[in-house]
Amino acid sequence: MGNRVTREDFEWVYTEQPHTQRRKEILAKYPEIKTLMGPDPHLKWIVSGMVFMQFLACYLVKDLSWKWVFFWAYAFGGCVNHSLTLAIHDISHNVAFGNKQAKWNRWFAVFANLPIGIPYSASFKKYHIDHHRYLGGDSLDVDIPTDFEGWFFCTPLRKLLWLFLQPLFYSLRPLYVNPKAITRMEIFNALVQFSIDLIVYYLWGLKPIIYLIAGTILCMGLHPISGHFIAEHYMFLKGYETYSYYGPLNWLTFNVGYHMEHHDFPSIPGCRLPMVKKIAAEYYDNLPHHQSWIRVLWDFVFDDSIGPYSRVKRLCKLAKES
Repeated sequence: MGNRVTREDFEWVYTEQPHTQRRKEILAKYPEIKTLMGPDPHLKWIVSGMVFMQFLACYLVKDLSWKWVFFWAYAFGGCVNHSLTLAIHDISHNVAFGNKQAKWNRWFAVFANLPIGIPYSASFKKYHIDHHRYLGGDSLDVDIPTDFEGWFFCTPLRKLLWLFLQPLFYSLRPLYVNPKAITRMEIFNALVQFSIDLIVYYLWGLKPIIYLIAGTILCMGLHPISGHFIAEHYMFLKGYETYSYYGPLNWLTFNVGYHMEHHDFPSIPGCRLPMVKKIAAEYYDNLPHHQSWIRVLWDFVFDDSIGPYSRVKRLCKLAKES
């Protein structure tokens, strides 16, 4: 339990990310994949149902004892909220209303954010585009852990703690690695979110607020669904920096497990990513992928060769904004 992981630095590479070239090859061979791009007409209705379901849950938990508030936050509400963060991920690619209605996507993401309890959607959008454009980019891709995280969280017990604290690092790391000016959309996101929190508190008291926020924190930390954070880009096999997962939890997470396909075609909504894999099967079937997010978490904690340093890093030139 006390052994340190053998890795002492990130895996530095001096090549371009693989997704750009694979996208070109696949589109040249299968141009029909372009027809999969565009909005998902069902996404806004599914997300709206989840949001209203969580507010119904707020009413139902208001008179429960605290132990049951935390139980349902972890077992149910947090799962819904984590799923909503992944809906926001999809919405950040304009797949709710399409690229021509970009503002509608931003506003709808704020709506999807409401049960999460803390403002998230606008800041996520601001940084997520860099994750795609500069995958693994030093000081640009804030999905990469810091050197401190890689150095300190290097034993099974510390890695377990790191997984539990993952929401904290995920939210604070951008402020240290690549701080950006606060946008008007982030201010709007915060004002709307805290206004709704106050209304919920006024109507039903503190327990529903704790139910929402505790669920978000717990289920983005040490939870089976959170295996996707590790599964997506941590280098379980040398030379591979993105991995897909094709298991049943994709049904709850808007197919975020189809992560190689997503990075190849970020404008294709999650509901259609399985079709990408089916059409271009020869490009994906032989790539390493995960079978279980729970197994991913287990291996991350107990395999001494895997830790926060197990990420590909590269130097990227900052692209000029048009």
